[in-house]
Amino acid sequence: MLTNHAKLMNFFVTAKEVVGRKKLQKMIYILQKCDVPFEEKFTFHFYGPYSEELTLRIEEMCNLGFIEETKEEKSNYYQYQYQTTSAGIDFLDHVKVDLPLFSKKVDLLKEQSSRFLELVATMLYFDELPKVEVEAKVREVKAKVNYTDKDIEEAWAFIAELKQT
Repeated sequence: MLTNHAKLMNFFVTAKEVVGRKKLQKMIYILQKCDVPFEEKFTFHFYGPYSEELTLRIEEMCNLGFIEETKEEKSNYYQYQYQTTSAGIDFLDHVKVDLPLFSKKVDLLKEQSSRFLELVATMLYFDELPKVEVEAKVREVKAKVNYTDKDIEEAWAFIAELKQT
């Protein structure tokens, strides 16, 4: 019944800590695009792929005490941190899910900025298009972010590395 919650708990246990709501959304989306079977549906939003389902599921997991959300005030915004709780780990002991190993992918994702993950996720969102059209689409929908040619090249290399990991 709570299989999708258990999949996300596995992610949080693997990640240990995730800093930022946007980064969390992008990490789950990118893992999904790398064949990790998260089932949340994503649509294109202001900051790239976004899942209302994921937001609600995270809120439920916080309410159940499985993960802890900490809100930290920054200069002109709030930053959220997510960590597992002992109740979340106990929950995982009772609900088994079959997931591929993805800890190396999570480590690679955690090392990146949310800005870079936004670029990667956006490129993956349009991955059914030819490479040249993906780049054109990114420049169109992310014009205000001003991604450089170098940013896009690094994103392609990162995507290739993730898919080989």
